[in-house]
Amino acid sequence: MTWPLDVDWTSIRFGVELEFIGGHPREVELAPGWLMLTDELQVDERGMLSGAELVSPPLAWDEREQIRLMTGRLKAAGAAANWSCGLHVHVDLSAWGESVVAPLLDAALRTQDALRRLLRTAEHRLIFCPPVTPEMRARYAAEPGSRALHNAGRPQSHRCGINARAWYGNGTVEIRYANGSLEYGEIARTVELCLRWTAAVGAGAALPGEPEALARALGAPAEGYPPPQEPPLWHLERMWLEDALIPVLAPLVRERMPDGEIHTIRPAPDGRLLVEAEDEAGRIRRFGVRPTGGGWEPADLPDEP
Repeated sequence: MTWPLDVDWTSIRFGVELEFIGGHPREVELAPGWLMLTDELQVDERGMLSGAELVSPPLAWDEREQIRLMTGRLKAAGAAANWSCGLHVHVDLSAWGESVVAPLLDAALRTQDALRRLLRTAEHRLIFCPPVTPEMRARYAAEPGSRALHNAGRPQSHRCGINARAWYGNGTVEIRYANGSLEYGEIARTVELCLRWTAAVGAGAALPGEPEALARALGAPAEGYPPPQEPPLWHLERMWLEDALIPVLAPLVRERMPDGEIHTIRPAPDGRLLVEAEDEAGRIRRFGVRPTGGGWEPADLPDEP
């Protein structure tokens, strides 16, 4: 395994993660190897947690019709992809091994904005796919490994839009920019773009930093990807409120969870704020925080609501 190495993009295995709302996920018949993550909930139009995340097994390009089968079953069960959903594509890096991680970071710094613009990532979803930074690249050069690819911040700081850290978890690069979709054509075009991009990086290609030029250089479609969907105003207001509260509540969380980053803050009917924080290993802890005249009163909550 070495870099650079020319690999036919159609020979690279991939996986998809399809987020959705509704649809009675526990009742959907799964094709062999597919997983339904019923604890990965999305937000419906009422602000309620809903749906799940459907995860494919590693697929070959000529097996992509499985996606059509499974999205058809989801839609038949009443599922939909709304503004809160994303589409994540994992691309296998085993042809190159760890030697491709540094080139992936370099390619991300040059092309991540173009890739994001091609995929038309909704503005409100950028928090879930932050950019690779020069500081991350410098840390990795000094000490290669998973920890170099973790930034402090919230709530997805180590899951960049081009998430090279996935190599250390499952041997892939995860590309997270696509908006949610259950439409086969949109998903297939997104997968093709991600496969072609990864193959080009693996071959050592010098890729342009403008969307249309990048699509041409890759031979990928320039359009036809999942369109952005406008979130309701209440969701934007919730995001603004979280941004205002995080600097206040983060010290309280870190007293109980030193490596914790606040993931979400939601109001509860009893006057508390429900705070979910994630540690470096991806584990979630829940806290209840009550505002009082004397300050904030935090308390641990059970893991499950």
